Amino acid sequence: MVFVLYLYGNQLINSPKCIVEYNYYVIMNLKITQSSTFFKIKGILDRSSMDVFNREFKHIFERVNTLTISIEEVEWMDRDGVNAMAALHNEAILKNKKLSIIGLGCKDLYEHFKYQTAS
Repeated sequence: MVFVLYLYGNQLINSPKCIVEYNYYVIMNLKITQSSTFFKIKGILDRSSMDVFNREFKHIFERVNTLTISIEEVEWMDRDGVNAMAALHNEAILKNKKLSIIGLGCKDLYEHFKYQTAS
């Protein structure tokens, strides 16, 4: 068994059970997997996970012409997450690329696009 030490708040944790809980709830709040031009987002897309999202999709439309993102496993998305997805959508339009966002992952995102389409 390997023990890894993590700093959690002001406490040093070395229990394997605590490491698993810490990794899942704090470090692993967003996971993005890719298969060619299909990306799957899993977890929470919020201000704290913007670095992961932005790193993955920075200059994406310089590499691909068509992009599909599944948000089926997005548990929650705050305003920053919605804005990041909207910015990706706007970039696709400006660069004449195709972007598909699929899945029933976030009502707020659909409300954003529904409002934008109606205006």
